[in-house]
Amino acid sequence: MQATFAGGRSWYLVPIFKKSRGVIEVLSGYTGGHIENPSYKNVQTGTTGHYEAIQMVYDPNEISYQELLNIYWKQINPTDPNGQFKDRGSQFKTAIFYHNEEQRLLAESFKTMLFEAKHFSEPIVTAILPFSRFYRAADYLQDFFSTNPFRYKLYVERSGREKGLKEIWKDQLQDEELLQRLTTLQYQVTQLNYTEPPFENKYWDNQREGLYVDIVSGEPLFLSVDQYDSGCGWPSFTKPIDEKSLSEEMDVSHDMVRIEVRSTKANSHLGHVFPDGPKEQGGLRYCINSAALRFIPKESLEKEGYGQYIKHFSK
Repeated sequence: MQATFAGGRSWYLVPIFKKSRGVIEVLSGYTGGHIENPSYKNVQTGTTGHYEAIQMVYDPNEISYQELLNIYWKQINPTDPNGQFKDRGSQFKTAIFYHNEEQRLLAESFKTMLFEAKHFSEPIVTAILPFSRFYRAADYLQDFFSTNPFRYKLYVERSGREKGLKEIWKDQLQDEELLQRLTTLQYQVTQLNYTEPPFENKYWDNQREGLYVDIVSGEPLFLSVDQYDSGCGWPSFTKPIDEKSLSEEMDVSHDMVRIEVRSTKANSHLGHVFPDGPKEQGGLRYCINSAALRFIPKESLEKEGYGQYIKHFSK
């Protein structure tokens, strides 16, 4: 089966679908216009009527069209009539191109559901259009996220797409709960990717034995036995308790190239990991914001439900 979606620069949409089960192939290209075989330069003029789009082949036994729609809507701002975030122009507008009547009905139903949920204060303008023909983009635009990872992240950062999507699709109730539960700094660090001042944070020189957990979810992240004084002014660790508790992404903000570290369970921004840690302990330095952490002293671990970690400390 095929599915075709437009949502800004086409190669922004490729990674999320490539990683989805049941998706066999994802191509970047153009559709919906009035000239044949358009080039990238043609489409960028905004005069050909084409949308930048992706077309995928998927196995309906592994993933349904409705599941693909759910992924798609969360990757766009459906209320923007003139593009997506900082990418402006008719070629960057959003649209769903249906291949059959079933896809049309599902797309219309999903759009109606979003409207009735009143998640958006502005009208939903994403078009639902019949598919006509798809033109594959040049080879250098295919899988751009993997062939040019630095440029891809730089473009995403400058487009304002990631921050915009997070703001548009955030859970309002959950966000209100976090605003009430966290301090202003904790919220800014974990939810807005802020960095607290060095040497002026709670745990940078902590000497006590204990466990560090995610301030948002309580997920165990680091042990004090792996903490050391790196001189940077933030808590530094040679390793996490479990690598699966962290996710890593390239970060090109502030004109730097770094590896951002986030918690897996709550998706909290924690800090960054650098390759300048103690070589005898693996060579990594996890530089973490104190505001993203809650420290539980060794003597309180049993009481707070983290008794299984006591074994890591000397008696």
